[in-house]
Amino acid sequence: MTPEENQRLCRVEGRAPMGQLMRRHWLAVCLSEEVAEADGAPVKARVLGEDLVVFRDSDGKVGVMAERCPHRGASLVYARNEDCALRCLYHGWKMDRDGNVLEMASEPVASGFADKVKHRAYPVEEWAGYVWAYLGPRHAMTPFVPPPWAPSENVRVAVAKIVIPCNWAQILEGQIDSAHSSSLHSSDMVPARVDGAIATDEQWLRPSTDKSPRLQVERTDYGFRYAALRRPIKDAAANEYVRQTVFLAPASALIPPNNRYNVANMNVPIDDVTTAFYFMAWGNPVHTPETETWRKFLGTQVGIDLDHRYRPLRSEDNAYWQDRQAMKAGNFTGIRGIPNQDMSMWVSMGPIAERSEDRLGASDLAIVEFRRRMLEALGAFEVSGAAIGAGPLAPPAGTCAYQGIVPKATDWRVHDARPVL
Repeated sequence: MTPEENQRLCRVEGRAPMGQLMRRHWLAVCLSEEVAEADGAPVKARVLGEDLVVFRDSDGKVGVMAERCPHRGASLVYARNEDCALRCLYHGWKMDRDGNVLEMASEPVASGFADKVKHRAYPVEEWAGYVWAYLGPRHAMTPFVPPPWAPSENVRVAVAKIVIPCNWAQILEGQIDSAHSSSLHSSDMVPARVDGAIATDEQWLRPSTDKSPRLQVERTDYGFRYAALRRPIKDAAANEYVRQTVFLAPASALIPPNNRYNVANMNVPIDDVTTAFYFMAWGNPVHTPETETWRKFLGTQVGIDLDHRYRPLRSEDNAYWQDRQAMKAGNFTGIRGIPNQDMSMWVSMGPIAERSEDRLGASDLAIVEFRRRMLEALGAFEVSGAAIGAGPLAPPAGTCAYQGIVPKATDWRVHDARPVL
């Protein structure tokens, strides 16, 4: 990959082509928990370099608008939230969630000025604990469709959020990289004589000690899926341990599940060098952990591991609270929590990883495919306006990741994969 291709892949702000492609998708702006209270405090959000304000109005409906008041640019994060609208503190302009200017306290009523001004507001949906907004051109908007990791209201979705100071693409590449889990997460994903991935309260057990999987990729309209084939601990002569990961363009992944719940990741670029990272457990409410239990397991609890704006307290400045004594005792990284282990690697690559200097091997096949797939999709988007993963190119219902021990004669591409429910 050339330095120019790397910039084209990673940059999302302003008129950057990748940012324009992402705007054809419904994007998660924040969590519903951040705006839980009707007439509560508005919340500042930033997506693709654009500053937004999010609020829940008197009727309980959520609005997403440009943060700056259309009058003279004061922030609406400090606005009064009342009577189904935000009222700017500076001059009292009042706007509803659709961007209609209802009142201009500083202007004569007879002027009719309010009818001539429209604030920038975006279509909004709430689903699976998220506030979603469509930030692209209205003529290209398609109806909101629940993502594969939240197919219905009957599933539980537990969410961990971290604001990570690096580009979205290096995070996404980490999520679709099956090989790294055998090293970086080896103290949390422990080999055992089991028949498939098993979740305990402390660890995820897996039925293989193989650290060098063989990768096979299959392209799809929405991205691609690939299998990491490993030798299982039991019956290795007849079977493979298969972990199939699904890349959902532009920036999400379905990660192989365990016996209790499914796992997924979504990355929303805040700007070129900051990303809202979301890590989900989802499935049957009987077996899927609740959000706070999930966050505790991952080491991503607000007030303990993160500040109130989901920014990690672990950082390069404090070595991610790495415990060298634990490493001497056998823990591979000395860093608690799978996302925190990942984050230490992603951030260490720099604000935007320089991919032109990478030396890629056989275990990096999915990384190569991601880069190639997205650059080709970006070129197609610039010609046709069709965004990979959106509209007719969206993943079909039932798309899922899977893992398990299967006979070597079985082709993973046609295996009857179903989510854990």
